[in-house]
Amino acid sequence: MESKLIVIAIGGNSLIEDSKHVTVYTQYQAAAKTAHHIAKLVKAGHRVVIAHGNGPQVGYILRRAEYSKKILHPVPLDSCVADTQGAIGYQLQMALDNEFIQMGIEKSVATVVTQVEVDAADPSFLHPTKPIGSFMTEEDAMKHVKYDNWDVVEDAGRGWRRVVASPKPRRIIELDTIDKLVGAGVIVIAGGGGGIPVVRGEDGLLVGREAVIDKDLAAALIAKHLKADYFVISTAVEKVSLNYGKPEQKDLDTISTDEARRYIEEGHFAPGSMLPKMQAMVDFVETTGNTGLITDPAHIYDSLYSAAGTRIVK
Repeated sequence: MESKLIVIAIGGNSLIEDSKHVTVYTQYQAAAKTAHHIAKLVKAGHRVVIAHGNGPQVGYILRRAEYSKKILHPVPLDSCVADTQGAIGYQLQMALDNEFIQMGIEKSVATVVTQVEVDAADPSFLHPTKPIGSFMTEEDAMKHVKYDNWDVVEDAGRGWRRVVASPKPRRIIELDTIDKLVGAGVIVIAGGGGGIPVVRGEDGLLVGREAVIDKDLAAALIAKHLKADYFVISTAVEKVSLNYGKPEQKDLDTISTDEARRYIEEGHFAPGSMLPKMQAMVDFVETTGNTGLITDPAHIYDSLYSAAGTRIVK
């Protein structure tokens, strides 16, 4: 296969292999496993842009802020996203650099701290629904409502949680920079955590907003604008399935965007799991006419060269 431009979105949870034993080093080890399969694509001559999730990692930052709130200032959510872009980008850079050394290839890797413009009038700002951070008592939740202007909800009897907006990504601010780096042969890590949410004021200036952008939708936006040949979403399963976890479960090999839409309408995909991935894939494939792939980290390379993963075509 001749050189292709491949945008790969990996989940923040894929960096957490054991939720009971989480350290920075164990997250690096998980990143290194994914990096190995991505490096194989680079060795095969492909250009790669990597986006990643950050849900658990932002949760850790918010929990630390909660514990230290009596002695340190709070960290706004947009800054938390920026923090994770740097930290996870660093781990992926190191892991890829080490893989390239072992494979005997010379490639540069760069992380771009990425702002993503959203609409200040996005409906999600009026009706926040995305839970973030740890559980709280009702008393603590009401204090945050009063003093920090948080939106909170009671979560199925497990406690109270903060909820934030999840606006649709509209524009990648650093897209030209990403494009130039790719053109120069650099492996780029960008759009981490869906990007840092920013809005543009009437004066044309940008300002950060406390929100969470879906990582897969932001990665699809990058893939569309770069006209990627392949858009790959790495998740917990090798293939997308219908009736997942049931006796009649059926794994999907290759499906059209029309079939994907029908499965979405039939409710086969969970809103907090596979649904946004399928929506992002349909958007990318229909816009570009190119191919989308959903698989797990271990089959990223094989999904391009064999029957691994689920392939979405126009």
